[in-house]
Amino acid sequence: MPRPLRPIDDGLIYHVINRGNNRQDVFRKPDDYAAFLRALAELKERWPFDLYGYCLMTNHFYLLIRPIATAR
Repeated sequence: MPRPLRPIDDGLIYHVINRGNNRQDVFRKPDDYAAFLRALAELKERWPFDLYGYCLMTNHFYLLIRPIATAR
C-alpha cells in the first residue's frame, strides 16, 4: 500500500533524501555533482523554494528545503 501524499505548504520545511537503488552510486564523477546542482538550480526557478542546506554523497543526497508559494 502506498504512503499517503504529504501536505506541501510554504510554511513547512522538508528534509528530502534520495538513495541509489541497492545503495548503488548516483554520483560517479565530479561532473555528476555539478550536473545535479545545475538541475537543482533550474528546478528552483520553476518551482521556487528556499534551500537551507544540502549534502551530496556518492550514493545518496539530502536537501533541506522550504517551498515558496507562487501565484500561478
